[in-house]
Amino acid sequence: MQNLPVKLYRAAQVREMDRIAIQECGIPGFELMGRAGYEVFHCIKQHWPKARSLAVFCGSGNNAGDGYIIAGLALAAGLTVCVYTLSEPEKLNGDASLAYRKYSEASGMVMPFQAGQIIHADVLVDALLGTGLDRPVTGLYAEAIQAINGHSSPVVAVDIPSGLNADTGNVMRCAVKADCTVTFIGLKQGLFTGQAADYCGEICYAQLAVPDEVFSGFKETATRVVKSQLPRRDRCAHKGSCGHVLIIGGDLGYSGAARMAGEAALRVGAGLVSIATRPEHSGLMNLNRPELMCHGVETAAQLAKFLEKADVVVLGPGLGQSTWAKTLFNTVKIAEKPMIIDADGLNLLANARAAKPNWILTPHPGEAARLLDCTIADIQQDRFAAVLSIQANYGGVAILKGAGTLIASEQQLAVSNSGNPGMASGGMGDVLTGVIAGLLAQGLSLQDAAQQGVYHHGLAADLAAAKDGERGLLASDLMPYLRQLVNE
Repeated sequence: MQNLPVKLYRAAQVREMDRIAIQECGIPGFELMGRAGYEVFHCIKQHWPKARSLAVFCGSGNNAGDGYIIAGLALAAGLTVCVYTLSEPEKLNGDASLAYRKYSEASGMVMPFQAGQIIHADVLVDALLGTGLDRPVTGLYAEAIQAINGHSSPVVAVDIPSGLNADTGNVMRCAVKADCTVTFIGLKQGLFTGQAADYCGEICYAQLAVPDEVFSGFKETATRVVKSQLPRRDRCAHKGSCGHVLIIGGDLGYSGAARMAGEAALRVGAGLVSIATRPEHSGLMNLNRPELMCHGVETAAQLAKFLEKADVVVLGPGLGQSTWAKTLFNTVKIAEKPMIIDADGLNLLANARAAKPNWILTPHPGEAARLLDCTIADIQQDRFAAVLSIQANYGGVAILKGAGTLIASEQQLAVSNSGNPGMASGGMGDVLTGVIAGLLAQGLSLQDAAQQGVYHHGLAADLAAAKDGERGLLASDLMPYLRQLVNE
C-alpha cells in the first residue's frame, strides 16, 4: 500500500468536494475526469507493463466517463482496447458523454456487454458503478461483475470496486474483486474495513490536484492508524516506573489465554505483570515464563489486594462465566483503575450494562452483537455505526476487531489495516489485550494505547507471516516481533 492520507470521508462528502473543485475552484469537470483516467492508466502501466490489451467495463454515470478516458489513453499508447458497455453510450450525460465521443472519434471499439461472451484482455478495468451505489446489484450489472470475477486477468477498479458500499465496506449482493483500486480526491471510509479487504486489492490514491483548501471545509469521519514512535524510556527507568499490569482470568482449562496476555504485556514493555487465576493454575502458569507473577484467587477479598497494587487491570482472557468469574467481574467493575475488558469479561458486561470512562473494550463481532443486543449480521452491516454505538453505550474506548479493526473514543474514530488472515487462530485476541495493557501501563492514553496496540499487534502478525506464511500462524509467534516493533 502506498503512503496514503490519514483522513477518511463518507462518499457524500467526497462528491461535495468534487462539486466545489468544479464550481468554486474553476476546475472543469472534464479536466478532473481526465486526471482520474490518467491516474488509472498510469497505475496499469506500473503494475502490468507488459499488458498489450485492455477490456474496460462501463456503466451509465461519471464512472463510465473515467472508463472511456482510460480506454482512450490505452488506445493512444498502442494497446488493443475494447469497451464493454452496459448502457447505451449515446445516452450518457455531461462529461461522461464527452469522454465517450472523444474515444469514439479515435475509432475506439465499443461492444454491448452480453453474459457468456468471451473476453480477451491482459487487464480488465471496472468502471461500472461509482460511490453512489445504494441498492443491491442485480441484472446485467451482476452478470458483468460475475464475468469480471471469473476472468483470469488482473482487475483495476476505478474509484471503488463496483458493488462495494463506499461508506460501510459491505458488498451490495455482489462486487468486483479487484487487484488494485485507484480512488480519487478523498479516501472513502468503506474501503478500509469489513468485506472491502477481500475486494479492493491494493489501494492507490490520487488527489487529482484538487486544492488543499477544498478539504479544509470537511471534517473527516475517521482516520487511518499509522505507527507512532513510543516515548523514549528514561535511563533511570525501573520496573516500578514502567507500569504494573494485573490480568484476571484463566478459569479451569483456559490458563493459556491469561498467560499469553501476560507475556504480551511484558514484551511491549510493561515493568511488572501479575496474573490472578484459579489456584489450580497459579503454580504452573509461569513455568516457562518465570517473569509472570501468578496468584491463586478464589474470592473478592483475595483479589482486592492485587487490584490495589496494579496500575492497569485486564479482565477476561480465559475468564469463563462461572460463579468464580462473576465474582471477580463484579469486584473489578467498581474499581477505578484503567482497565481492558475482553472475551468473557465482555459477555458478562453485556448482562451488566455498565459504562465507564476509563476502560477499553475489545469485542469481536460476536461479542459486539451481545453488547448491543443484536445479530452479528447487524454489526457487520455497518461496522462504523456499531463501534460508535458500543462507545456511546459503554463509554471509554471501543475496539471492533476484524479486517479493518475500528477504534472509537469520544474524540475520534480510527481504523487500523495492519494484520492478515493468519490471525484467525485461538489466542490472538488475548495477545492484543496484553499489548494494549502493556502500552497503557507505560503511560499512553486510552485512545493511543488502543490504536497503537491494535496496529502493533497486526504488524507483528504481518512480520511473522512474511517469514513463514499466514496459515498455521500462532498467537505466541507474535512475541519476538512485538518486542522488535516497540523498540524501532
